Amino acid sequence: MDFTNKNKIIEKLKLTLSPERFEHTLGVAEEAEALARMYNINTEKAVIAGLLHDCAKCLTNFELERIINENRELLNINDCELLNYKTYHAPAGVIVAKQEYNINDEEILSAIRWHTIGKKDMTILEKIIYLADKIEKRTRPAEYRNKIEKFLDEDNGLDKAILESYRLTIKSLVDRNLLICFPTIDIYNSLLNKLYNNN
Repeated sequence: MDFTNKNKIIEKLKLTLSPERFEHTLGVAEEAEALARMYNINTEKAVIAGLLHDCAKCLTNFELERIINENRELLNINDCELLNYKTYHAPAGVIVAKQEYNINDEEILSAIRWHTIGKKDMTILEKIIYLADKIEKRTRPAEYRNKIEKFLDEDNGLDKAILESYRLTIKSLVDRNLLICFPTIDIYNSLLNKLYNNN
């Protein structure tokens, strides 16, 4: 499948995702397209990555674990990523996008791979899909979105918005007594240092 044939992708996703997840997916694709225009990158790649970011989300935990175990070296899995089943769909999504949607574009696959926990020094496309997942308008609460979106008009707005997203995520994890994956702290510190020169 040509990765630009978004209609076929949408038709297939509608059959494989729950209605709420499908609605979220459309929202991420729309937000990714808007951000791609704002930051002057390929909008077609952003839309396809947005559509497919959760392509593995509705698989069972058993299926996700099997995909990860069979492709662990290829996916460069860190042990801390396996702390919570909620993040399994991101690495597994790379394999699903390849096998079920014939996506071979490495930029798209990498954006799918890192849309949950992120990584240090993300590309613009990776940042856009990470952020679009957090602030899409179809299913994300306006109160939450507004806390992040307000940074986009500032200098280094994309990085500032992502930093705020990490801050909110870390606070939520702490409030709920949940484990925090150590790359999350590394990314937060890296962005904080980059933006505000903290030493």
